Amino acid sequence: MARTGDVRCAGAPVRSGNDRTREVPDPDRGGGGVRDRVRAALFAEWAPRLLDAVGVTAGDRVLDVACGTGIVARTAAERVRPGGTVVGLDLNEAMLTVARRTRPDLDWRQGDAADLPFADGAYDVVVCQMALMFFPDRVAALREMARVAAAGARIGLVVPAALADQPAYRAFVEAAVRHAGPEARSLLGAYWACGDLDELGLWVEAAGLVVVSAETHVGTARFGSVDDMVSTEVESTPLRARIDADVYRSIREDARLALAPFTTPDGALPAPLLGHVLVAQAPGQP
Repeated sequence: MARTGDVRCAGAPVRSGNDRTREVPDPDRGGGGVRDRVRAALFAEWAPRLLDAVGVTAGDRVLDVACGTGIVARTAAERVRPGGTVVGLDLNEAMLTVARRTRPDLDWRQGDAADLPFADGAYDVVVCQMALMFFPDRVAALREMARVAAAGARIGLVVPAALADQPAYRAFVEAAVRHAGPEARSLLGAYWACGDLDELGLWVEAAGLVVVSAETHVGTARFGSVDDMVSTEVESTPLRARIDADVYRSIREDARLALAPFTTPDGALPAPLLGHVLVAQAPGQP
């Protein structure tokens, strides 16, 4: 999969560390807006796939990097019994507040993915779901995951595939570009920045890890309507501040037509979302 050559980061990195700063209601209990509910359901769908891929089992010491509100850590906790441990780490304290409220029995830590506050070789499994694309220095974060991984440990990543491979999201972005101009593509593009599997393999190898497997799966982002999707995606990015009400209205109207093939008879939008699950291994024998 991986090629030789320079390691580079695709797309525009956003924010610092693994900080996805915003107000964080409790999506796992149905709180918050459409965006929180959609993301919570989507992440819950991918967590078992990730943990299956890295083979989490009883007795494993698991670290969930950029854990958010904790869906992967909580799912892993049910698999490591008896004798295992799970730690969830995130830079965003608001997300950790939700995680602690939901599962106060688990170990939740505040910290930066580029400077993990753990000893070398502390974990048998390190996972990171739907977050690598938000790290300004992805290779540095992967090196930190490799450092805290024990000899022969498994490292698992989930990232969305490239925008070109996302039929529904691509249709939405193209609608936005038609009305907001080419800048809209980059403003809506951060989520897809790690979608090139060859490039992802290069970053993993640059971190001193060996790629074991990489698979692409189709998940579903479930919106109540096309308008829900448009408002979720536009208002969670800088695009909203760059467009006026008329442009926003035009994007919404165009998106209804572009996404009509994906909608159900009742107007709901189960948008397919392709994601990559990559498993790597730390050097040495377990």
